Amino acid sequence: MPRESLIAGLDIGTTKICAVLAEVGRDYSTPRIVGVGVRPSHGGLRKGVVVNIEQTVQSIRGAVQDAELMAGEKFPPAYVGIAGEHIRGANSKGVIAVGRGGRQGGEIKREDVDRVLYAAQAVSMPADREIIHVLPQEFIVDDQMGIRDPTGIVGVRLEARVHIVTASAIFLQNIRESVRRAGLEVEEFVLEPLASSYSVLSEDERDLGVGLLDVGGGTTDIALFFGGSLRHTAVVGLGGNNVTRDLAIGLRTPLEAAEKIKIEHGVASTRLAQEEHVVSVPGVGSRGGREVPQSELAEIIEPRMEEIFLLARSEIESSEYMDMLTTGIVLTGGGAMLDGAVELAGEVFELPVQLGVPKGVQGLTEGISSPAYATSVGLVLYGIERSAEVLPGREKGPLGRLWDKVKQWWREF
Repeated sequence: MPRESLIAGLDIGTTKICAVLAEVGRDYSTPRIVGVGVRPSHGGLRKGVVVNIEQTVQSIRGAVQDAELMAGEKFPPAYVGIAGEHIRGANSKGVIAVGRGGRQGGEIKREDVDRVLYAAQAVSMPADREIIHVLPQEFIVDDQMGIRDPTGIVGVRLEARVHIVTASAIFLQNIRESVRRAGLEVEEFVLEPLASSYSVLSEDERDLGVGLLDVGGGTTDIALFFGGSLRHTAVVGLGGNNVTRDLAIGLRTPLEAAEKIKIEHGVASTRLAQEEHVVSVPGVGSRGGREVPQSELAEIIEPRMEEIFLLARSEIESSEYMDMLTTGIVLTGGGAMLDGAVELAGEVFELPVQLGVPKGVQGLTEGISSPAYATSVGLVLYGIERSAEVLPGREKGPLGRLWDKVKQWWREF
């Protein structure tokens, strides 16, 4: 199997690190998963930020080795997912005049698209920030709006509206160093909710308007789509680990036991709790265990999940896209797997809510057909789209060319 046919995704999360290796055909059609490796983070990350680089390196190395052993292939440079409260998203626009040789107006060329995208991302940015995405939303030629690709259109004035995603340069450097020490290279950093959208959202949802909530271990990531493009991103600094900690405190049990109880017996709504369902709770240290009804778990879990959804709703309402979420909310991530989470979210958002399960891949999918692996699968699908831009005989699109220039500039800097 040639190296060019392999796409690697590396999801470095707060609770787990997942490495996925996929094989794609020459036409970059549906990928086939050939290797998967999952290792716990062991406290190496907190809310998406590296706090112990050695533990992070060990977890990455272990996950990658497991995936390589399963696939019988070495890992190529990987598309690495990032998240955390250091992520920032903002909309921007750029405008240029179309024309050459002293003449104004004419047919828009690829070079014009590159120039206007470059103008759109030339915003004032602190020295400690790094651009990871410049995502086109729409192009405007003169007074004609809503253009997806302006190449070939005749006009005088070209405008681009984009969504720019930045991250802390120090945090990215720590992740980049962790990946390097594990023996890998970073092909590209990818915003995790953007990656998840590739595996759980349909084109119709992106076009008509949808909100994606990726409930991870340390944070809940928000991405709003409308008109086929990413319009708004935000981060809530709470996730599944907060639910686990609440259970550990409320039940007076170790964190490891609280996590197991949450997964096996937890419900996100008191209405779903069964009084006859009794759960054995181990004690801390030498203290004896006890048995509690499932309703007691629900009384601890529901307020925290409701808080997460309320904070997410507040973030969405602060944008201008709340009324444009025609198809509702898609809930994904490991924290979304609690029974009743979808129903509770529906009550908070007062919108249709459904669970987002990764799709669009074949092969070894049994272990990753879960919302907890939406980002992992999405990284592979994102990588395929980026790689398809350089098929033999096919030139890169404007976003690909622009991003190559940005990466080259950053290396030189």
